[in-house]
Amino acid sequence: MTNNTPQYDVLATVDLGSNSFRLQVSRVLDDQLYTLDTLKETVRLGAGLTAEKILDDDTQERALACLARFGERLRGLLPGQVRVVGTNTLRVAKNAPAFIAQAEALLGFPIEIIAGREEARLIYLGAAHSLPATREKRLVVDIGGGSTEFIIGSLYKSQVTESLPLGCVTYSLRYFRDGKLTKTAFRDAILAARSEVQRIAADYRREGWQLAVGTSGTARSLRDVLEINDYSSADITLSGMERLRDELIQIGSIKKSTALNGLKADRAPVLPGGLAVMIALFEELGIDRMTVAEGALRDGVLYDLMGRQRERDMRDTTVTQFKRRYHVDLEQAGRVQTLAERFYRMVAGEDVDQDLLKRVLWSARLHEIGLTISHTAYHKHSAYILQNADMPGFSKREQNVLATIVVGHRGDMGKMVELVTEPGMWQAVVALRLAALFYRRRQDVTLPERLDLRMNAHGFALALDAGWLDANPLTANAFRQEVSQWRKIGFALELGEHA
Repeated sequence: MTNNTPQYDVLATVDLGSNSFRLQVSRVLDDQLYTLDTLKETVRLGAGLTAEKILDDDTQERALACLARFGERLRGLLPGQVRVVGTNTLRVAKNAPAFIAQAEALLGFPIEIIAGREEARLIYLGAAHSLPATREKRLVVDIGGGSTEFIIGSLYKSQVTESLPLGCVTYSLRYFRDGKLTKTAFRDAILAARSEVQRIAADYRREGWQLAVGTSGTARSLRDVLEINDYSSADITLSGMERLRDELIQIGSIKKSTALNGLKADRAPVLPGGLAVMIALFEELGIDRMTVAEGALRDGVLYDLMGRQRERDMRDTTVTQFKRRYHVDLEQAGRVQTLAERFYRMVAGEDVDQDLLKRVLWSARLHEIGLTISHTAYHKHSAYILQNADMPGFSKREQNVLATIVVGHRGDMGKMVELVTEPGMWQAVVALRLAALFYRRRQDVTLPERLDLRMNAHGFALALDAGWLDANPLTANAFRQEVSQWRKIGFALELGEHA
């Protein structure tokens, strides 16, 4: 697939974490990123999540005010220069869609909610670019506000990724809500976290690593506090954290803990939960010492965005892996993809949406992956896989778009009315749908010499050579059924013949 994405010399990302919102603007020079500007606000989105998984009004108001300020900084940048990602809290909040709509209006850019394992991949990519380019296997751990990501990788490639519901915000709220720092509270928090880490411990220890690396706020805060107080030097150690835990218990409360050397006031409310989680994973994974990398999620997002512009798009790699995993008929997928691209370019005219075109091509390549489950309603199986599988490089929104295009490539069109939320999506659906119809026999066919698909006020008009349908009665019958399907949802699909 030819990459028509422009290359920019300035890129920006916004990381909507469960504890902090961060904006980073970087200059692109050769294959490196150089930070031009950063903004950080401690929003504590995760703390505003009620027991019913609803973001409360005060937290939303605080978050939106922050994003209005970020939006001003991003003003003037183009969509291809900016990527905004949301993590654990926005993954689980039931009212996230309404919040996201308001947030996007203030930012001026779409928000991608990324899955836990995709977050892990991007964290590793960011961390790896801030570490020496050595080949040893690394365990990278990122304790966020609502989740903790675990990645084993080498150089710039992650090999094993996992995300667990352990966070410095959630654990601080759960075990230290009253602000008291007690031996019992730390014991309960550590045991609960160990129980979660236990789910992955055996597999990770079996995989092995030579270097343990921490990223983001919790790891950096722990390193700084441990070093300033002479509990350990340079790195995070289990013995140092145990001394810090004992000191916090001696202090007795979160409010008084700000007197501890090196502990910033905005980190104090979430340090106990983060410390408990870090001790738990050290104990469960058998870690003695952990170094800290400066790169994290936002850096990984920027490097991934830069890669997309330089024909190193992780999404292409994922599609290739899916074709292999689900034993796709490569010749059939190739035929359908070529014609679907042709139809989409025709119907879009001069307004080709390059991002949507990519999704049309990916959908064409993967529209038959459901055949590995069952031939009956395979398009529904394909859509389910695309919507729910871990797909490195793809946001949940992108996966939903692929699933919608794929589920619409055959069968009853009635279901599509609720699924298609943007007018341009109909162009993608008709392109793949007609391409699959032409190649229903799963072999090369002689296409009409004149073939033209256009959008009009009533729907779509397909024009082709006179006599071609007469020579292909099976396809002609399929077209008649297709006309009925589009009519059912209020669209006209007109068939015309060139003389």
